[in-house]
Amino acid sequence: MTEKREQELKLIGLNIARYRKVKGLTQLQLAECVDISRTHMSNIEAPNMHTSISLDTLLDIADVLEIPVANLFNFN
Repeated sequence: MTEKREQELKLIGLNIARYRKVKGLTQLQLAECVDISRTHMSNIEAPNMHTSISLDTLLDIADVLEIPVANLFNFN
């Protein structure tokens, strides 16, 4: 995995964590809504894990958070 890709995955994970907290959800609650384990959700959000995420899961997360999926790619 390239350094650029690792950075992008880190930023996506941080965005997921931010929107999840704004929505008032725990990692477990969000994980259950998108049918993944809490550990996998934790790894997605963890800045040092660089866990890949399927497009289906990413779209499901955006749906649960009630945000456009494009928001998860806003790295500004």
